[in-house]
Amino acid sequence: MKKLFCIALTGAVAASAQAAEFKLPAFETAKLANGLTVYMMERHDVPLVAVRAVVKAGAVNDGRQAGLANLTGDGVLLGSARHSKAQIDEAFDFRGAVLAAGGGVEQSTVAANFARKDTDTLLPLFAELVQQPSFEAAELDKLRARKVNGLKQAKESPRQVVGTYYRAMLFGNSAYANPATGTINSLAALKQDDVKAFHHAYFRPDNAALVVVGDFDPADMRKKVETLFGQWKAEGPAPQRADYGKVQADKARVWVVNKSDAIETTFMIGGAGIARNDPDYVPLQVLNTVLGGRFTSWLNDELRVNSGLTYGANSSFSTLSQSGTFSISSFTALPKTEAALDLALKTYDRLWSKGIDKATLDSAKAYVKGQFPPRFETSEQLASLLGDMYANDVGRAQIDNFMKDVDSVTPERAKQLVEKHFPRKNLQMVLVGKASEIGKIAAKYGEVSNLEITADGFTP
Repeated sequence: MKKLFCIALTGAVAASAQAAEFKLPAFETAKLANGLTVYMMERHDVPLVAVRAVVKAGAVNDGRQAGLANLTGDGVLLGSARHSKAQIDEAFDFRGAVLAAGGGVEQSTVAANFARKDTDTLLPLFAELVQQPSFEAAELDKLRARKVNGLKQAKESPRQVVGTYYRAMLFGNSAYANPATGTINSLAALKQDDVKAFHHAYFRPDNAALVVVGDFDPADMRKKVETLFGQWKAEGPAPQRADYGKVQADKARVWVVNKSDAIETTFMIGGAGIARNDPDYVPLQVLNTVLGGRFTSWLNDELRVNSGLTYGANSSFSTLSQSGTFSISSFTALPKTEAALDLALKTYDRLWSKGIDKATLDSAKAYVKGQFPPRFETSEQLASLLGDMYANDVGRAQIDNFMKDVDSVTPERAKQLVEKHFPRKNLQMVLVGKASEIGKIAAKYGEVSNLEITADGFTP
């Protein structure tokens, strides 16, 4: 057993009551003989256990079958080789437990939360779903149909799809441009064999991590994990991450996505961002809080409070394992489109024209520090964090040094970070609205491409 489950203690500092001393709670890391990475974190404050399987596979692996990873991720819950979907649903629902799964841009997850006393019943079912899902044909057909209908409905709400257009615009023909949800036509074409093949290729122990957080006895849990996951086999070499793409921003561009019945314009503006494990990830949370990361941000003040052009405006760094994007996003009444865009750009330029003074920074730093510990209070939250750390190659130092890194941001450092990470030239813009109206002003902001929201997919 010891040879198969070589444990490495990853830290022994508990979370402090004071935010300034917050540290990631102690956890163990291990790797089974089959290559499965295992994280275990004990928490005995409540008798609950959170389990999460994280697979390094997502839309970036879809190839020409857009939506395959997403359908596979959700399809894992449709039953196992030994138990039907109804049997598994009943087992979890009867005990008040939670079971969820899904596939995103770069990772697929299966997650469960249950009472400690139900571990022996539910953990084996969880293991079955991860390793031996049935993808039962009738259930898969119903799931695919729901996803197709959901995508049709999403295109009726620009705020639900503008981000997909934006990522497709920025990443061009690279894997990062693949729409995680797929397209109506690509989803309709997916078959059971496609889903089974994707699962076989990527859901394998040497491409996955198992995270267990909560109330358990470590020695007992190690035995359970070894018994339930130690026989999981992989064929051939493990899949390797390729270059998934870089943001293309050699010139200012505008995509006008026509929704002929729209009375609002939904927009995103920006460019290249950062990877999730970038050393500047934490300081940039502070600067983004000033610009558009909270209700009292510059963007929200100008576009909502002072001008009444919108009900809300924000900015964010959307991070991926290798790259990322930065965006300003909002929406406005159709006749006010140009005014809103110009004010958003003018407000954004304050990062360079005026900079961020100490008082503003201090306020943002206090806000960020106050928001940080509550994000990692529950076992479920901590399991999600450990899974993301695995999938994005993030070390625990980023969490343990969070408060120190926040405090280190000075006006001088802020200026350096703005110059380094916030895109200023060749901004990329997506406008979703009534093209006959907003098309008249689009050329003011860059080279224009026209799309129809009713068309399949998210590219011209």
